Amino acid sequence: MTMPTALVCLDVAERVASANGAAARLLGRPASGLVGLPVDDVLPAGMGVTVRAACREALRTGGQVTAEIPSPGVGGGWLELQAWRGPVGAAFTLVDVTARRRAQEAAERARRDADRAGDLMALLATVTDELSGALDGETALRRLARLVVPGLADACIVTVIDRDGRPRDVSSWHTDPARRELLARYAQVRLDTLPAASPVARALRDGTAARESAEAVLGLMAPGPARDLLSALGPESAVVLPLTAEHRPVGVLTLYLDPGRTHSAEDLAAARQIAVQAGRAVDRVHRQSQVARLVEGLQRSLLTDPPAIDRARVVVRYVPAAEAVRVGGDWYDAFLHPDGDPVVVIGDVAGHDSEAAAEMGQLRGLLRGIAHHGGGGPADVLRGLDAAMAHMHPDTMATATIARLERGGTVLRWANAGHPPPVVVTADGTVTVLARGLGDLLLGVDPATERREFTAPLPPGATVLLYTDGLVERRDSGVDEGLERLQRHLAELAGSPLDRLCDELLARMLPGTPEDDVALLAVCLQPADEDAG
Repeated sequence: MTMPTALVCLDVAERVASANGAAARLLGRPASGLVGLPVDDVLPAGMGVTVRAACREALRTGGQVTAEIPSPGVGGGWLELQAWRGPVGAAFTLVDVTARRRAQEAAERARRDADRAGDLMALLATVTDELSGALDGETALRRLARLVVPGLADACIVTVIDRDGRPRDVSSWHTDPARRELLARYAQVRLDTLPAASPVARALRDGTAARESAEAVLGLMAPGPARDLLSALGPESAVVLPLTAEHRPVGVLTLYLDPGRTHSAEDLAAARQIAVQAGRAVDRVHRQSQVARLVEGLQRSLLTDPPAIDRARVVVRYVPAAEAVRVGGDWYDAFLHPDGDPVVVIGDVAGHDSEAAAEMGQLRGLLRGIAHHGGGGPADVLRGLDAAMAHMHPDTMATATIARLERGGTVLRWANAGHPPPVVVTADGTVTVLARGLGDLLLGVDPATERREFTAPLPPGATVLLYTDGLVERRDSGVDEGLERLQRHLAELAGSPLDRLCDELLARMLPGTPEDDVALLAVCLQPADEDAG
């Protein structure tokens, strides 16, 4: 009976001592023709080294040695080699295990595919949650690049067409920390230099998706920093997916793949679904921006320029937040007290929407009327405003600071209802935060609460600065850190004309896309003798 397993016995010189019929068929020679030949001569090229090594290991250890090796011929089959110590030398068998090997490989592929499908589903769920659930749509889009790397790409740049129709790269991320700064620098310059035929330009213009080699993209680019940076980044290819809303491009998702990485059909399908979600998020940001413009227009119409005040220089600034949901409640004002002293006001209505802007206009007018009719000091005005709000605006809360420049501008008298403290800057660079915490209770909570007044001397030419919390608060730092930055910048800007001081201060304190709206008021009262001169 023919054995299904090829069996070969060797002598001590590693020559064939005997072989069965299965071995003869496998090796393509009669069994008698194998005897006496060196094992290397009877085995296909490349197989002899593995067989001899296994036989020597079996002789050395006295145990069985097992390995899988490619079978001779075409077809990509596999043989299982088993070697052990025989009667004289070593013996070995060869069994065809191709079916078993392919079944194992198929099971492993299925497991990997299932794992990959699970990973893609989890990624899609995370991106969908981030982009569809976030009120702050632009911030969510800035996080998108980090979400898709490394799951779908080695690097990513997210491009958004802003409210003015201009494309902006809003975020980038690379799986390699050493190349993140390089990618960020590329994102800063690429849109200004990409030719019209490039995949990104076509996606922005026509909404066309593309998969292109980095070599082809470099061939389209003119010599310069952008081309040098992309070459240094070293991707092998890029997948460009348009972000669309109502069948028009509103941005682009660019996925970069390093050498050796490719996208499967499932990867591309997931990337397209993410692009769809991102397009909806961009559209939502655009709609929020339209609301922001309306709210900002309303707020600016209520924030009139301060009146001319003898011997006083008053400068005001208002910076809207990047997101519509953050605009609405900040205000400032300046007017003369009935006794002739300049009065300046800063305030912030709780809430960020058109309703907050409308309430702000109502409170601003109420405060002016109370100040003119009552003629009292800052604390009296806050008490009157709190009482009026309890009856006329019972659901409104606000913070406010009122300051009055008395005795020819040599004394500042102020009261604070839950607002960031005033700051005084002298010409020599001394900066004083008139800190009493956040002052008394904010307006609209308890009209019977005590309202206190404070005074501070004002050196000649000193500037009083009032501001809303958006100037000193950020998501990544608290008010204390913000006040430290404010003092440092004001010390450096001391002595500057008020317009320049305010503009430079805002440029230094605020990020490129402000997280909250900001109102700022600076007043400087010159002494009478200096004014006359």
